[in-house]
Amino acid sequence: MSSPDLLYSELEEDLRATVRRLLRDRCDWTAVLARCETDEPYDLALWRTLAGELGLGALLVPEELGGAGASAREVAVVAEEIGRAVAPVPFLGNVLATAALVACAEPPAELADGSRIGTVAVGLTTPPQAPFPQAVKADGSALTGAVPAVVDLEVADLVVVPAIDADGPALYLVDTSAAGVTRTPTTPLDLTRRFGTLDLDGAPGRRLAAGAEAERALRQALLTAAGMLASEQVGLAQHCLDSTVDYAKTRYQFGRQIGSFQAVKHRLADLWVGVSSGRAVARNAADALARDTEPELAVAIAQAHCSDLVVLAAEEHLQLHGGIGMTWEHPAHLYLGRAKSSQLAFGIAETHRSRIGELADLPTP
Repeated sequence: MSSPDLLYSELEEDLRATVRRLLRDRCDWTAVLARCETDEPYDLALWRTLAGELGLGALLVPEELGGAGASAREVAVVAEEIGRAVAPVPFLGNVLATAALVACAEPPAELADGSRIGTVAVGLTTPPQAPFPQAVKADGSALTGAVPAVVDLEVADLVVVPAIDADGPALYLVDTSAAGVTRTPTTPLDLTRRFGTLDLDGAPGRRLAAGAEAERALRQALLTAAGMLASEQVGLAQHCLDSTVDYAKTRYQFGRQIGSFQAVKHRLADLWVGVSSGRAVARNAADALARDTEPELAVAIAQAHCSDLVVLAAEEHLQLHGGIGMTWEHPAHLYLGRAKSSQLAFGIAETHRSRIGELADLPTP
C-alpha cells in the first residue's frame, strides 16, 4: 500500500537497507571498475540475486499476474540504491520490459524471477510522449527493421518491439536467440550501462497488443522507466555529495581542511539543496505512478530537474576531489559516465520542460 505522503515508509526503509547491504558486499566500486574492463561488464549473478532471490523483479507486477503487487514507490527505492552504487545490472531495460508486459496484461514471470532479462526496442533518448516508432515493420509475425541505442540489449533474452503491422501500431515479443535477430553493441561513455542496435530480418515475434492498447502500453513503459530513472539519478547524486563531503573533511591544503574554505562550502551547500529538491520531485513522481494521479506531469517535473542535477553532482564530485578525481583508479569517472548517459535518457531536461508547459497549459517557446 502507498503511504499517504512522500516520506519513506518503514517497509521502504527496510527494503533500502537490504539492497544497500547486498550492493555494499558485492558491488563496491573496485569490483565495478574491474568488471568494466572485462568482456562481461554486467554482473548478471548480482542481478539474479536482486530480481529473483530478493524478489525485486516482481515489485512492479500485480498479484493477479503472479507478482508482488507492490508499486513504483518500492521500485524507486531500489533505483536509488542502484544509482548510489552505479551497479552494472540490467535494471532499466527490465523496468521497461516489465512495465510494457504488465500494461499488456501479460505475466512477465521469467523477468520477475530474474531467470531471463528483458528490454524494449526504443532508442534510449526516446521521451514518453514521443510518437509511436515506425522503424520496424511486421509482415504477419515476421519483423524487419533496425532500432539503435536499445538499453541493456547485449544481455537481453526478450525484447518488446514496437512495430507497424496491418492493423497499425503493435507490440511484439521477440526472443533474441531467434533467427533473424542481430545485436550490435555500441561503445558507451557509461561503462556500467550499455546499449546497442537491434537488427531484425524476418525475425519471429508474438503480438502482445495492437492499436491504441499498444500505444498506451509503450507510453506507460517509457513513463515508468523515466520516473524510476529520476530516483536512480537522486541516488547517484546523493552518493557524489556524501563522498565529496567526506573527502573535504579529510583532505588538508595550506594546513586546513578544504571543507573549511568558503568556496567549497558554498558549492557543497548548493549541491545539497539540489539533491534535496531532486529527492522531493523524484518521490512525487514515484508516488504519482503508484497512485496513477497525473503521473505524466510528475515524471516530467522530476526529469526536468534530476537529469541536470545528476550531471552537476558528478562534476562537483570529480572537481572537488582535485587531481585524484581525475585518475582512472578513482571511481569519479564511473559516476560521471552514468550521470551523463542518464541525462540523455528519455529526453533531456528541455524536452521535459516543454512537456510540463503543454500539460499545465503554459506558454512555451
